[in-house]
Amino acid sequence: MARRVHQPRESEEFAFILAMADGPVLAYFCGTWPKAVEACKAMEPVVADVAEAYAARLTVVKADITRCPEPVLRYGVTGAPTIVLIKDGEAAATATGPMDRAALTAFLDAGL
Repeated sequence: MARRVHQPRESEEFAFILAMADGPVLAYFCGTWPKAVEACKAMEPVVADVAEAYAARLTVVKADITRCPEPVLRYGVTGAPTIVLIKDGEAAATATGPMDRAALTAFLDAGL
């Protein structure tokens, strides 16, 4: 994962990153069960690429569902991978399932 992607170890660190973000946040939630790991690993280069391309416009956070349960509940995450575009602390858009770069950029462009 690119250096532009924050990877909190717990819910409190996730909340801190959100509080310190200057603008929208793209939260990328991953799981640790086999199917989720496979799908999340496939999306990692896509998220890293988008994090680099949108660095001036948003903060990107990759959160493990089991390590960050509070934002999972708050944003209604039910599967992995799940992408949540967060504006002013609230979910502005959500998508579950793997995405390619074109789909992720379309998702962001529609929400930003």
